[in-house]
Amino acid sequence: MTGDYRHDVTDEPAGLTVVGIGADGWPGLSGTATAALTAAQVIFGSSRQLALLPDEVQGDRVPWPSPLLPALPGLLDTHRDRRIAVLASGDPMFHGIGATLVRLLGPGAVHVVPHPSSVSLAAARLGWPLPEVDILSLVTAAVEELHPLIHPHRKILILSAGAHTPAAVATLLTARGYGDSTVTVLSQLGAPTESEISGRASSLDLSEIDPLNVIAVACSAGTAAAPLPDARDAVSVPDRTGPRPLVPGLPDAVFESDGQLTKREVRAVTLAVLGPQPGELLWDIGAGSGSIAIEWMRTHRDCRAVAVESSPERVGRIVRNAAALGVPKLRVVEGRAPGALAGLPPPDVVFIGGGVTRDGVVDAALSALPPGGRLVANAVTLESEAVLAAWYAKLGGDLTRLAVQRAAPVGGFTGWRAMMPVTIWSVTKP
Repeated sequence: MTGDYRHDVTDEPAGLTVVGIGADGWPGLSGTATAALTAAQVIFGSSRQLALLPDEVQGDRVPWPSPLLPALPGLLDTHRDRRIAVLASGDPMFHGIGATLVRLLGPGAVHVVPHPSSVSLAAARLGWPLPEVDILSLVTAAVEELHPLIHPHRKILILSAGAHTPAAVATLLTARGYGDSTVTVLSQLGAPTESEISGRASSLDLSEIDPLNVIAVACSAGTAAAPLPDARDAVSVPDRTGPRPLVPGLPDAVFESDGQLTKREVRAVTLAVLGPQPGELLWDIGAGSGSIAIEWMRTHRDCRAVAVESSPERVGRIVRNAAALGVPKLRVVEGRAPGALAGLPPPDVVFIGGGVTRDGVVDAALSALPPGGRLVANAVTLESEAVLAAWYAKLGGDLTRLAVQRAAPVGGFTGWRAMMPVTIWSVTKP
């Protein structure tokens, strides 16, 4: 399909150009953009975008169907011999249709004419340097993905999915103890009807918001976002407020758990051994509360994970923990390994936190890994430790025994309470 399109629609008999357009419409376009639209024989876009074009643009106007992505290849094939223009909001390569078309057709087949993005316009209005701002699109993502970005004094710009998004953002901030944060909703940026409202997340009236908006958040932690308490052995109701550091080893108290939880100190070491890299997929086998998979995904927005857990109750906890800690895209599979591993996308890294002694689990994990893939397994019982020792003798790698003690009351004094030692085996598949 790629070879059927030309790069420049203004010079070739057929081609595809993506034109970024703002809320200011035709007057805000560059000469290159207006020339491409005037020369186009067919123009795709939303009904709102197509309505911004003047009568002098004579190409056939085709509103996008819903859902768009399944219909896109057929639409392009139908008009493959015509000069095509596609309208996109702002910068087509910034969370826009331009990136989708490039993936579909290849970069040489798509000519992109960008417009200032809504994020650029919002930063200009607020006086926020973009390198100092975190940016999140909630157009297709769940609002819970905001969690990892919430830190004191940080600035966040959020692409909104519609009129309901600002209220969802404000509610989440308030629940996290960041109700004092300043939320600014900038609507119809660049248009004559541009507007702005601002106030505290906990009290701002967001009942009447234009659907075309960008949300700016200046994070401010109130007293409700005080530091977390010391980690506990088991948590039935987690503490969801307070700071969440970016390094592995979140406090145990942030996880909902029945006690089946890789403890903070062990988790930090385990994540260091796992060594997550952007784009890698982790299998977390015997996931318990999901802490390893969740912290894996928190290290980078492109890290992916599948949590495999046989207990339905724990599966529910994993889903809730993943949403509350900002990684709602974590895939959770209910089932027992090795059978539950069949059909899963191949992993780059495997962690076995439970089920080491079950026949076939380690074999299945190693078989699924590509050459150079990494496997890490933890053991707390003599039986599971013996299994890891046997595999270490067979394949080598690294074998580490970790013992942690935490201070605890002893009568009127303080003593050391030892946690169960954990043996960690790690190996790279040759």
